[in-house]
Amino acid sequence: MAVPQVTYDDVVAARELLKGVAVQTPVLHSRVLSEAVGGPVHLKCENIQRAGSFKIRGAYVRIARLSDDERARGVVAASAGNHAQGVALGSTLLGAKSTVYMPEGAPLPKVEATRAYGADVVFAGHTVDLALQAAQEHADRTGAVFIHPFDHSDVVAGQGTIGLEVLEQLPEAATIVLPIGGGGLAAGVALAVKSLRPGIRVIGVQAERAAAYPESLAAGHPVMVEPASTMADGIAVGRPGALPFELIHYLVDRVVTVSEESLSRALLLCLERSKLLVEPAGVAGVAALLDQPHAFDPPVVAVVSGGNIDPLLLARVLRHGLAAAGRYLAFRIRLTDRPGALAALLHRLAELGVNVLDVVHERVGSRLHLDEVEVLLQLETRGPRHCDEVLAALRRDGHKLLFS
Repeated sequence: MAVPQVTYDDVVAARELLKGVAVQTPVLHSRVLSEAVGGPVHLKCENIQRAGSFKIRGAYVRIARLSDDERARGVVAASAGNHAQGVALGSTLLGAKSTVYMPEGAPLPKVEATRAYGADVVFAGHTVDLALQAAQEHADRTGAVFIHPFDHSDVVAGQGTIGLEVLEQLPEAATIVLPIGGGGLAAGVALAVKSLRPGIRVIGVQAERAAAYPESLAAGHPVMVEPASTMADGIAVGRPGALPFELIHYLVDRVVTVSEESLSRALLLCLERSKLLVEPAGVAGVAALLDQPHAFDPPVVAVVSGGNIDPLLLARVLRHGLAAAGRYLAFRIRLTDRPGALAALLHRLAELGVNVLDVVHERVGSRLHLDEVEVLLQLETRGPRHCDEVLAALRRDGHKLLFS
């Protein structure tokens, strides 16, 4: 396997280029995650970076290192949203025209933000990989310079500046956990931190519905997988980049996957407990900590990679997260068909401190006796313990509960 053509010195040089462009984002302590892990956990908040994610780092470095002639030809990129915004902003700051190919169905706020930063947006295909293909064809046709979202040494070096910041802000860090899509972020951070602290552990996290790295690492080379639909669109990449793969193969200690339920729980936790607005891809590291809290040696730094989330998706994810966290409760209950029976049940639920979200009252069904009705209830509770208390109380009252 060839030695990757990007070095620690490249990361240091990238940091110089980014002075006055990228913000040094804070590292915030998380008490709730620290209690779960059994030691200090901090969040590296790239969700409040310029353009809403870490992507401005790599995109700006790549465009800044183009010649005047190359910048005059314009740049083209492909992205589900965050790299798009990084390229658009970086190009505008450096005086280059930019065109960005985005998958059809890309989140509207990311599309509008990309345009607002100065790029022309073109839709192509339903996946990032198809958009990448279209962007490369545009570059071949027009002479524009293709700015790859992860498979270039300048991009990897730019993302690696996060690793330098982490070690300055938390020198005692033992583990860094971060999302992996194509691999530019994980490759750059791993290169930076292991050059200074070879013993530090770097753990990558993928959405299990779009996880190309486990298969690729097992095969010893990048393998194409077909990403399924996932809320973590920012890391839904079907094939690892060749350069990031080499670095991740050498330097990243482990790659794990997380479910959609874990991602939604992590997003809810960041919002409720850390007061951070984060997109699903950005909380992959937090999701892994929630899934296996004792698998990560503290002090841990979880890189929260982006905060660009569609408000409509946020509403759906929050509902999903509440359900995954045991805050929703749904069941059927049979009542005697008499006046006041439903009102009495709702009064009892109020006494138990639950909020009734929905009620469906069924009077006819093959399973019901003539004097019975069945009520489907959806309730909001304070959590799993409260759910158990509510169910126990209803059973003590003599109700038969059905779950389906």
